[in-house]
Amino acid sequence: MTMKPFEQYLKQKLDALPTERQPENDLWPGIDLALHAEKPHSAFSKPQRWLASAAALIVAVGLGWVLQPLWHTQNDVALNGEALVQALSQQHEQNKTTLLVSLKDTPALTNNWEEQLTELEEAAEAIKTALKEDPDNTALLRMLQSVYQQQFLLIERVHAPKWQKI
Repeated sequence: MTMKPFEQYLKQKLDALPTERQPENDLWPGIDLALHAEKPHSAFSKPQRWLASAAALIVAVGLGWVLQPLWHTQNDVALNGEALVQALSQQHEQNKTTLLVSLKDTPALTNNWEEQLTELEEAAEAIKTALKEDPDNTALLRMLQSVYQQQFLLIERVHAPKWQKI
């Protein structure tokens, strides 16, 4: 079997290459350090932790602002149940709008997240309807807050940066 000149040249060059290549410096100390270094384990990446912290801060500040009249009453008049629900709902809508505007350029990771958000909004409306019958029911107020929190979590989760899907 005869080889063409180019194939002979290529074979000579390949045969001349070393079969092993040694690194320029000793890699074992770095490998050992990486294997034995204690790293904090977290379920969230840094951007997710930042986003969750920002949303939690928005909710905490919003709730603090809404509930402030209950702690510091002006002229000894506190918000009654209906006014509290209205103030809570208004603050939630403002915070939700702010969060959605801040994430408008971030692509959503799922297609049906808006349907899920609509279902949560319908649940909140049902709770608010029940609160009209019993405006001072703390269990219903907690349920409303929980639904609002679920809305924030849904928005945050579906707007994770695109590179986090990898």
